[in-house]
Amino acid sequence: MYTLSELAARLDGEVVGDGSLAITGIVSADRAQAGDLTFADTADYLVLAEQSGASAVLVPAAFTSSLKALIRVKNPRIATARALPLFFPPEVHPPGIDPGAVIDPSAQIDPSAHIGPHCVIGAEVRIGARTVLLGGNHIGRGSVLGDDIRIHPNVVIYPRTQIGHRVIIHAGTVIGSDGYGYVFDQGRHRKVLQTGNVVLHDDVEIGANAAIDRGAFDSTVIGQGTKIDNLVHIAHNVVMGQHCLLMGQVGMAGSTHLGDYVVIASQSGIAGHLKLGNRSTVGAKSGVMRDIPEGKTVLGIPAFPDRETKRQWIATAQLPETVRRLRDLEKQVEELKARLPR
Repeated sequence: MYTLSELAARLDGEVVGDGSLAITGIVSADRAQAGDLTFADTADYLVLAEQSGASAVLVPAAFTSSLKALIRVKNPRIATARALPLFFPPEVHPPGIDPGAVIDPSAQIDPSAHIGPHCVIGAEVRIGARTVLLGGNHIGRGSVLGDDIRIHPNVVIYPRTQIGHRVIIHAGTVIGSDGYGYVFDQGRHRKVLQTGNVVLHDDVEIGANAAIDRGAFDSTVIGQGTKIDNLVHIAHNVVMGQHCLLMGQVGMAGSTHLGDYVVIASQSGIAGHLKLGNRSTVGAKSGVMRDIPEGKTVLGIPAFPDRETKRQWIATAQLPETVRRLRDLEKQVEELKARLPR
């Protein structure tokens, strides 16, 4: 529990109203009760918040209310993200190794790490301070895991993977599986051995049931602060910049390079050997077949600049009416022809 004034201090906000109000939780306006803090970043949401049972509302700096106490902040969404861990702190896992874990004698595990049940840790693995393996994890030979990592159940990490600090990997994800490499030889597909690895930099988060393939010879690289959603596939030799966002069911072919702050929306496919410039954006369900310049947005299958694609969509929607008008014109032409002297 916090007073409104205590919360405001933690969120760099300004209290308008009774700063001694006790706040016991933070929820959306439709569920808010007495003691709850809710949030509103538009005038319409503020109306809903004022009609709710919430004791106080997080709002932008210019908002006012005669019905609710407020915490005014620069950005309510950011303030909400900062406030939530105060009321829902992460589960704490004590240091130690579960008796059911299988640890190679050459592995180096920081004494503050937590190794859950049924984990298998291979030879020459290094695991840093306060890192948590929740259970059923397989960490391959020679992998290096930094500090404050959290690996959820049934994550598999193949050999020689390098993971930075504060990385989160959700359940069922596979890091470092073989890249999809084959050559056609004497009537069959011969496997090309994949000898590279995967490098995940600091503050990366990877959703559930994602797959990141290791490089063919070098590294598949995920840049610092990048967030990857569930059911995403990253192929071998992809190199991704910092703070990219990849949403659910994105698939990316090999050797594509992403700049920093690239956003790829759900169910998009990216062909191989492309370059996506800094701060470029791919709209949902797009098929990217060519490079994207810095700062540009593309949509569609195949993907074109967003304005061009939207014009195509509008034209497609108008096709039935255009066909009807064309048939009317053809009919009129035929009627005119029939009136001409023969």
